[in-house]
Amino acid sequence: MTQATSSVTVAKQRDGKWSFTLTFRGVTHPATGKFSSQLQAQAAGMTALNALQGNRQV
Repeated sequence: MTQATSSVTVAKQRDGKWSFTLTFRGVTHPATGKFSSQLQAQAAGMTALNALQGNRQV
């Protein structure tokens, strides 16, 4: 059995802020956050993804 793909995508918004879009088990969630840097958005996205995955290692 194959698990659906999970990922974090970071994008710059029109107002110059950064946000992340989370895809978990094949479901894409709307853009979240207004971060001042790309690194902050990426870190927050990875933290959210890890929380959803229950911090398990594959």
